[in-house]
Order: sequence, then C-alpha cells, then structure tokens
Amino acid sequence: MYNNPLVSILINNYNYGRFLSEAIDSALKQSYSNIEVIVVDDGSTDNSQEIIKSYGEHIIPILKQNGGQASAFNAGFAASQGEIICFLDSDDLWKTDKVAEVVKTFVENPDIGWCFHSLEFLSTTPKKISPMTYKGISGKYDLSAHLERGKLNKKIPEFNLATSGMCFNRSLLSKILPMPEVIKITSDDYIKYIALGVSPGFILLEDLALQRIHDNNAYTFRSDKQQLRGKIHALTAYWMRMNFPALSKFTNSLLATGMKIYWSSGGIEAEGQKLIKSYLSSVTLLEKLEIYTRAFYYRLKS
Repeated sequence: MYNNPLVSILINNYNYGRFLSEAIDSALKQSYSNIEVIVVDDGSTDNSQEIIKSYGEHIIPILKQNGGQASAFNAGFAASQGEIICFLDSDDLWKTDKVAEVVKTFVENPDIGWCFHSLEFLSTTPKKISPMTYKGISGKYDLSAHLERGKLNKKIPEFNLATSGMCFNRSLLSKILPMPEVIKITSDDYIKYIALGVSPGFILLEDLALQRIHDNNAYTFRSDKQQLRGKIHALTAYWMRMNFPALSKFTNSLLATGMKIYWSSGGIEAEGQKLIKSYLSSVTLLEKLEIYTRAFYYRLKS
C-alpha cells in the first residue's frame, strides 16, 4: 500500500435527512485529503435526496430504490475506487483525524485486511448512556484460527464497535462483497465476522467517531428488541455458512446464540423458525446436537 492511498468513504442512508449533513460534513472535513465520499441513499422518502444533491461534485451520489442496508453496502462498494474503504452510518459522525489514523495503521501494517476502532456514544435521548469501559489493548489481531474452531469469546478487546468504526483494504472487502441482500439490517455483522475469520487486522481502542443514539436506533440498549437480535444472529449465521463454510463451527455457535435469545424472549416467530430450520437441514446430526446443547447451555448460563 502506498503512503497516500485513496480512501473511499461509504455513507449509507435511509430517511435520516435530519442527521445526514453532519455525517457528510464530518467526512469531507477530514484532515486526510485523498478521499472520495460516496453517499448511497436507499430510497428515502424524506428530504435526504435533496440534501445529497446540494453537495454537487463534492460527493458521489447513488440514489437507489429501497433494498436494505446490504444492498446499500453493495452499491457503494461497486462505485468505489479506494484502496481503503471506510463505512459511515448517516446518523453518526467522524472525528477530524479518523481517516488519517486509519491510513497510518494500514500503511504501518501492510499485512492486515481490516482496521476496527471504538466509537463514543452521542445520546440524543432522555436516557443517560454511560461511556463504555474498554478492556484489552490496541494492536494487531489474527483471529482466523479461533473462528475456525468456533471460539471468539474473550479473544479480542471489549469495545464499542459499530458500522462507522469499520475499515477494510480493498482486496479483503472484495472477497466479502457483494453480500446477500436479504440481510437488510445490521448487515455489518456479516462483514465483521467474515473479516475476523479470514484476515489479520488491527484494533484501535480510540474513539475516532461518535455513534449517535436516538429514538430510531436506541433498541441497542433495550431488552424488548431481543426477537430482532435473535433473527439477526440466525440470518448472519445462515449466510456466513452458505458463503464461507470454513467458518461453520463459528456460525453454529452464532446460531445457538440466536436460538437462546429467541427462547429467552418468548419463542421463535415464523420467519425465524423457517431460517433456523433451513440452517439445521444443512448440518450433520452431530452438529445439530452440538447446536442445541450449546443453545441450552447459553440459556442456563444467562
């Protein structure tokens, strides 16, 4: 990687016009200048597209029909040219030196495929959110062997990681994207886990971005959204297994976690039942037994 690589900033947006300008401005005002800012609007019905058009040639706009977050990721990556690709949710903000720090990390560690950093919470809800206490150290991590054995717990630092803290080199991301567009929300889980499983990377325990917590995404901190969490785990596990079978031991564990969450929240809804049934039909009898045993164990442990 050259010392001044082009960085593609992919902003995905759906009906977040009230936050979008701040996100775009935080990308354009980076201290590192060799960037392209690609804003993918996923069929918004608010004023988002007018805001995007107002930036003219300062950004690369992609205005598409609504298809979900995965489709926005795919469209943005297909339009990008950068050696480094960084994701930014349209309701979040980057600090001015974020890209400079990420580029420095990639240049100094040419063998890594990903760089993940922590985010500071920015609450716009009445509920006070305590800052996260990080456990671990910044540095290079190679977790592929752990994921192939199905074991990720306690192998990496505890920190707040969200879409806006995920960066990749192009060669790695081209192995992951395009991704299944049926994963319409929390699509970053699919990308994140695969990256951890197939490439070494770097974790920066620095808050280089602000994750905005508001009424539309505050489910992150609410117990009444557990059904959705269970579905996300099951969906991610299914498609990871289909596309990256070498990580099947990890996806088995991820599915078991999803089943445990479903059981703890009152049962599995119809779509979740269909998804889990499809997954289990692709595994051996021994794997199925291990998945159920793990799910029951997680349930008892919680």
